Amino acid sequence: MNPIPFSFRQIDYLLAVAESGSTAAAARALNVSQPSVSVAITQIEAFFGAPLFRRLPGQGMRPTPFGRDRLASLRALRTEAGRVFAGAEAAVQELRLGVYSTLGPRYAPMLMRHFDKAHPGAKVDVTEGDIATLTRSVLAGTLDLALVYDVGLPVGFETTLLAEAPPRAVLPPGHRLAGCERVDLRELALDPLILIGLPHSRGYFLSLFQMAGVVPEIAYETGSIEMLRALVANGHGVGLLATELPYDRAYDGRTVISRPVAGNMPSSRVVLIRDAKFAPTEAMATFEALARKTIADGA
Repeated sequence: MNPIPFSFRQIDYLLAVAESGSTAAAARALNVSQPSVSVAITQIEAFFGAPLFRRLPGQGMRPTPFGRDRLASLRALRTEAGRVFAGAEAAVQELRLGVYSTLGPRYAPMLMRHFDKAHPGAKVDVTEGDIATLTRSVLAGTLDLALVYDVGLPVGFETTLLAEAPPRAVLPPGHRLAGCERVDLRELALDPLILIGLPHSRGYFLSLFQMAGVVPEIAYETGSIEMLRALVANGHGVGLLATELPYDRAYDGRTVISRPVAGNMPSSRVVLIRDAKFAPTEAMATFEALARKTIADGA
């Protein structure tokens, strides 16, 4: 068996530079000299035969594409080594979870509660973001899992399907379509539209109108489900969501009406994603299984 050519201390130097953005900041964080950090980077880059970081004047150091791949592997190696050498009393379930901003409030706190209940003392660090940011973070190794919609995902992920979310129209009280069992998008498009303007969500909702053969007039765009509902509740237009919420009141106390969309419209798929290059940790596998059961049970 070939020995590992570098110490875990040197790997720590490398990861600290990736997190802090400079050798000086990494040296301060680790309480070592800056030359020690610089030498470690030079030696490891020489070993790989390619730069791990871009040196940007006035902006510090940023991983190259090659560097992001190697740093993700080294971070996983360092995490696994820490788990192996930890005492039994220190073996705490830890998970770094990313959540898409419109999905997070609906699912993440509930899943965290069930995970903590099943594993007292477990720690879940949550990061919110858009789908592009979260997918990059998973592939870079800074997130273990991400809760996102399965739309526009790049290759390289293992996905766990949690739910199918059909589109729903959001209407103000007294709207002419409120009595319909299902809402026709051709009728909905006659009203000004409040649109979730996040990149992947925006494209999905507009594609539904395209399938219906109509082009809506967009009154407002927002990145917040609650802002959309509040605008609709106050008569500023109608909306579309891919999340069914178990209540009908906006933040200001006014109500909205939610109705399924008519026709054979594609649902949004709510998934957990992880980097396919690495086997899941025990915490990741536990969280995935628990998320499947929790959401299937509607708990």
